Amino acid sequence: MAIAAVVIATALSGAMVDPAAVEPTAPVAQPAVLVPLTEARPAEVAPPIVQLPSAPPSVVSTQETPEDIVVTAKRRAIAADPLENINETSFEVIQSVDKAFVGPVAIAYREKIPNPLRVGIRNFLSNIGEPIMFVNFVLQLKPGKAAETAGRFAINSTLGIAGVMDVAKKKPFHLPHRVNGFAYTMGYYGIKSGPYLYLPFIGPTTLRDVTGRIMDLMLLPLAVGQPLNNPFYALPAGVLSSLDDRAEFDAELTRLRTQSGDPYAALRAYYLNKRQAEIDALRGRHSPPPVPELPQATPQP
Repeated sequence: MAIAAVVIATALSGAMVDPAAVEPTAPVAQPAVLVPLTEARPAEVAPPIVQLPSAPPSVVSTQETPEDIVVTAKRRAIAADPLENINETSFEVIQSVDKAFVGPVAIAYREKIPNPLRVGIRNFLSNIGEPIMFVNFVLQLKPGKAAETAGRFAINSTLGIAGVMDVAKKKPFHLPHRVNGFAYTMGYYGIKSGPYLYLPFIGPTTLRDVTGRIMDLMLLPLAVGQPLNNPFYALPAGVLSSLDDRAEFDAELTRLRTQSGDPYAALRAYYLNKRQAEIDALRGRHSPPPVPELPQATPQP
């Protein structure tokens, strides 16, 4: 038993060796770990950016071609036309009547009546309105223009054969025709135009202008007398004057209808600018007569 104990003790003492005394041995090779080429990423390459959808999948249309979106523009209202809806309805009705009846009659008047005769009628109707021009130049404290207007009326009523020929505008007189009336006088003294109106038998006008026109028509029979105070003369004269004005304005009206996306607004702007330019001319602010502006067509849905 003693011998066996000694042998076991000797074996244990031999197994406990100082690690420092053991010589280093070659490192044991570790098995290589193979990484697939598809997973290798260089360190300097940034990770890919994931594009997020612009809208949740639940609201994205499943149709391949989206529907067209059309923005409908609305005409901007102006303070000068508070009755725009009523005026535009009147404009559309009157334009329909004009296309069907008034326009063709005016064009026939222009084409069938010889030009010298039409000019003679125009001169005659213009000459009988000279007293209105005279009175308003006096009211505007313009004695020079009032005297020229009185001279025109006297010359054309005599040498011009009751105004059929405009002799006064030629040599040696050089007295041009000037437009004037009570509406101009009110504008000259600062009375505003008031709301814009589009009326049957009158067309584009304003509250100030239609009031002045009524005053002109009331003064003319009093100033001239016969035959202007006779309805059997006044009505045909008014019809001829309206037909002549319509025929002369035909080119501009056709342009407004065919080239403008909004003929109503274009005619309104043309009239208001023209009247203001005429009143400015009375105040010494000369400007070229305006031409109708053509707004772009309104997109339709």
